[in-house]
Amino acid sequence: MSSIRSVVRQEAIGPVLLITIDHPPINATSHTVRAGLVSAVDELSRRPDLAAAVLIGAGSTFIAGADIREFGQPALEPSLPAVMAAIEACPKPVVAALHGSALGGGLEVALACDARIALKGTSLGLPEVTLGVVPGAGGTQRLPRRVGLVRGIEMVGRGERISANEALKLRLLDAVVESELQTQAIALATRLDGRKCRIRDEAVPPTDEQVVDQAAQAVAKAGKRRPAVLAAIELVRDAARLPFDEGLAKERACFLKLRDSTEAAALRYQFFAEREATRLPRELNAQPRLLKTVAVIGAGTMGSGIAIAALDAGITVILLEQDPEALQRGRERVADHYRQRVAAGKLEATQASATEARLSTSLDWALLAQADLVIEAVFEDLAVKQEVFRRIDTHARPGAVLATNTSYLDVDAIAQGTNRPQDVLGLHFFSPANVMKLLEVVRGAQTAPDVLATGNALGKALRKMPVLCGNRFGFIGNRIYNAYRMQCEFMLEDGAWPEDVDRALEGFGFAMGPFAVADLSGLDIAWRMRRARAAMRDPRERYVPVLDRLCEQGRLGRKADRGYYLYDNGKQVRTTDADVRAVIEQASAERGITRRALAADEIVRRALAAMVNEAALLLAEGVAQRAGDIDVVLVQGYGFPRWEGGPVFWARQQNRASLDAEMLRLGDAVGFGFVGGDLSRLLEVPAPA
Repeated sequence: MSSIRSVVRQEAIGPVLLITIDHPPINATSHTVRAGLVSAVDELSRRPDLAAAVLIGAGSTFIAGADIREFGQPALEPSLPAVMAAIEACPKPVVAALHGSALGGGLEVALACDARIALKGTSLGLPEVTLGVVPGAGGTQRLPRRVGLVRGIEMVGRGERISANEALKLRLLDAVVESELQTQAIALATRLDGRKCRIRDEAVPPTDEQVVDQAAQAVAKAGKRRPAVLAAIELVRDAARLPFDEGLAKERACFLKLRDSTEAAALRYQFFAEREATRLPRELNAQPRLLKTVAVIGAGTMGSGIAIAALDAGITVILLEQDPEALQRGRERVADHYRQRVAAGKLEATQASATEARLSTSLDWALLAQADLVIEAVFEDLAVKQEVFRRIDTHARPGAVLATNTSYLDVDAIAQGTNRPQDVLGLHFFSPANVMKLLEVVRGAQTAPDVLATGNALGKALRKMPVLCGNRFGFIGNRIYNAYRMQCEFMLEDGAWPEDVDRALEGFGFAMGPFAVADLSGLDIAWRMRRARAAMRDPRERYVPVLDRLCEQGRLGRKADRGYYLYDNGKQVRTTDADVRAVIEQASAERGITRRALAADEIVRRALAAMVNEAALLLAEGVAQRAGDIDVVLVQGYGFPRWEGGPVFWARQQNRASLDAEMLRLGDAVGFGFVGGDLSRLLEVPAPA
C-alpha cells in the first residue's frame, strides 16, 4: 500500500482532491499507478467534504503511455479499463490537467475524466499502432465521440500526435493555458459544480459514409494494411455502430489478441533496442566536449543536410567549401529548405530567419578555428578525405572534435591526415541527413572516450539515433547491406529478374527492393566503390558483373532514366527492359549457370540469411556491441520492416534446424571465400533490463 501511495499522492485543497501521479520518468500506467488511481477515486467518492478532483502528473509530463514491460506478463488488477470505469462511475467530476505528453493510456485516462485542461505545448495522441496493438482502454470509442470518425481514424490509425491547440479545436480539451496549470485546473473543477460530463454518453458526430470510407482507405494504405492499423480503423468505426459497452468489449478483446502477436513483440523489441542502442558502454562513459559551433566541410546534398540538422538543433553552423559556385548552391539548398517549411505552415517566418541567421558560409578555412566540431562531408575517396583532414589539422583549434562522414572508408586511415587521431571519429549520416534518424558513430583505434561521447551527444541533440560502431569496412549498416545486395545479385545469375527480387522483398515489407534502391541512389556509387576495392578481391570469389556492365552502358539509375529499370523522365514508375535481361542472361551463361525461376519465399529467405550471417560476423568482430544495435541500424537506416523487428529478431523466430540449413545453402551460393558466422551468440536472447 505504501508504494501505491508514493506513486499516486492525494491532497485535499478545499473541496478539491488533488491526485498527483509521481512515477518517473514518464508516469506510465503501471500496476502501482492504476491501483493508486482507483484508491484515490474511491477516496473522492466516499468523502462528503470533497466535491471534485484534479488529476495531474508530477515532473515533466502527465502520463506518456503504458509500461510496456508489463506486456506479455500475467495481468494484474486493476486493469486500465477498470480505472476508467472507476472514474466514470464516480458521482463527482474529475478534471485531467495535462502537460508534457498525454499519450496512449494517458490520453485514455484523460478522456474518461469529465473535463480536460492542458498547458500550451502539450502533446496528445494514441500511438498504439506503432507498437502493433490498438488502444485497449476505450480510446477508439471515446475519441471519435469528440473528434468524429474521420479524425478518429486518422489519429488512431496513424498513431498521430497533435498539439494542445489542435486538441482544443477538436473539443478534446476544454481549455489551454500558458501557466499555473494546477491552479487553473482546480478552478475548472470548482466551476463544474458537481456536474458529470462523460464522453461515453455522447453520440459520434454524423459524417458522410463515403468520406469515412476514403479516410479509412488512405490510412490503411499508409499503414501498409498492417493488422493493428486495420483493426484500429474498424474499432473507430464501431463507435458509431455499436453501443458503447459493446464497442469497449470488442476493443479490449482486439487489444489482448494483438498484444500477443509476433508483430507486436517485434515492435516492442525494436522499441527497447532503440532505447538501449543510444547508450555508450560503461567504459566509454565520459563528459562530452563543448558543442556550440559546428563546421561542415562540403556544401553538397549531404553537407547541406547536416547543416540543416544542426541549425534545427540550435547549433551555430559554418558551411565551408573551396569552390564559390558549390558554396552558393549549398547556401541556396539551406535557404530553400526553410522557405518550403514556411510555405507549408510548418515553421514561422521569424523562426526560419532566426535559424538561418546562425549559418555562415565561407571559402576561408581559417574559420575552422571557431568550431568545436568539424564534420567533413566531401567525396567518398580516401585520398581526398586525407587531404581534407590535413587542412583541417592546420586550422582547427586544439581540442576540437574532428569527424568524417564516410560510408565505407577506414576512419583510422583518414585520421592519419592529422596529428591528433584521438580527436577523430566517424559520423555516418544517412541521406537526407536532416530527415533520416540513424547516425552511426564510428570508433577509431585511438578515438578518445570524450570524443565518442561528443558524437553521441550530437546525435541526440540532432534528434537522431546514434549507434556506436567499430571501424571495419561498411561499419554495421553498409557491411550488412553489401552482403544482402550481393546475395540478391547472385539470385539474378541463378534465374531471378530484378523485378522478381524487388517484388518479393517489398512483399516482405521493405520500402523498396535492392535494385529499385540502387537505381534511386545511382548505380555509379556502388560501381565506384567496387573499382576502388577491385585489387583486394580474390579472383576465385564469386562476382556478378551485371552492375558494372550497366554502368559502362551509361545506365546509372533513375537520374539517367535507365538502370536496372527504365524510367520516364526520372519518374518513380519503373518498367523492365529486355536489354537488362540480356546482360543478366549473359552473366549466367559465362558462369555456366542454368537459370531457374526463384519463388518469392526462396528470395526472401536467401536475402535474410545473408543479413543474419553477416550480423553474426559483425557481433563476433565487435563491430556491433549488441545484437539489438544491428536491428536498430537496419530498421532505421535501410528500410527493414519495423514490424519484423530486424534481421536478428527475425532469425530468433526461425526454427534453428531450418536456419542452419539455410546457412549451408548460403555458403553454397557464395562459394569460395564464404565465412559462416557463429549464430549462437546472435540468437541468444538477453535477459530483460
